[in-house]
Amino acid sequence: MSGVLDEAVKKASIAWISVGDGPAYALWCMPVETSLAVITGPGEQFAAGLAEASRATVRLRGDHGGLIVRTEATVTRLDPAGEEWAELAPQLAGKRLNASGSAEEVVARWAATGCALLRLTPVEETVVATPDLPDDPGTAAPRETPARIEARKPFRLHKVVRR
Repeated sequence: MSGVLDEAVKKASIAWISVGDGPAYALWCMPVETSLAVITGPGEQFAAGLAEASRATVRLRGDHGGLIVRTEATVTRLDPAGEEWAELAPQLAGKRLNASGSAEEVVARWAATGCALLRLTPVEETVVATPDLPDDPGTAAPRETPARIEARKPFRLHKVVRR
């Protein structure tokens, strides 16, 4: 693997992942050797089409928060009854912030609800590192969501005097 990609994967705690021409989702992840482990599904982070995809685009940031590498990755869905799931799921559950329950309970919930534990392995030939990245920042307007609501002005008990 290239040095920049290798370092970015080792330090990754969040990655921007997109499938096909779809939008990129910021997903928390865990480095596993030269790959990233990601969980998606009911009650966990949402990434449209990632669990069914065979390839995805992964963007990783550097120490200062800016994009330093972009690559295509092969997506492998791990079987809850498999050896690799038994090894990776407890590690990933341990890194899950604000988890309700112990790591074992979280892993059991993931298996019971059909969450997808995915291993994203970068494809070496598709790596685009810092000097070769396009100048386009890749920003987009926020997507519509029911979480965005108009807020009322705060209630004031006493009259506020403007100076």
